[in-house]
Amino acid sequence: MATPLGWSKAGSGSVCLAFDQLRDVIESQEELIHQLRNVMVLQDENFVSKEEFQAVEKKLVEEKAAHAKTKVLLAKEEEKLQFALGEVEVLSKQLEKEKLAFEKALSSVKSKVLQESSKKDQLITKCNEIESHIIKQEDILNGKENEIKELQQVISQQKQIFRNHMSDFRIQKQQESYMAQVLDQKHKKASGTRQARSHQHPREK
Repeated sequence: MATPLGWSKAGSGSVCLAFDQLRDVIESQEELIHQLRNVMVLQDENFVSKEEFQAVEKKLVEEKAAHAKTKVLLAKEEEKLQFALGEVEVLSKQLEKEKLAFEKALSSVKSKVLQESSKKDQLITKCNEIESHIIKQEDILNGKENEIKELQQVISQQKQIFRNHMSDFRIQKQQESYMAQVLDQKHKKASGTRQARSHQHPREK
């Protein structure tokens, strides 16, 4: 028997409830039939009238018809129940398969997250190492720049001292040249005077 799509556990539960109720009805009907049969036996024993017997017999036929109808309904409900149980089994297997797939996917995601976290930690460590190295290099460069500035200052001072020395040297050279000229003039003058005197003395003799 066809069953609407979207059959749920709630639907299966209602089918089971209806099944139990029909079973109770059948048992009640069977009990009533048994009682009616007993009544008929008693009536036969007590020589009941034909009218009473026919009424009881009619009621018994009606109860049998109702009982048969109930059995048909019960069979249909049993068919529904079996179909519902089959659907539940299929859905349970599908759910278990999806659960396993989900757990596998979740495990894969967790593994990837752990790997990415490890990579991230490694990158952070490497970045920290590079940053530390850059800071050390900057300190070294700053030290070199300070050394260069100091050297430039020393060179500037040395140049100034050299300029001063060169200026003093030129002045000294000028002074020496001047003194040499003066001495040379004095020497020439003295030599000229001696020569003049030497010329005068022979004349006096």
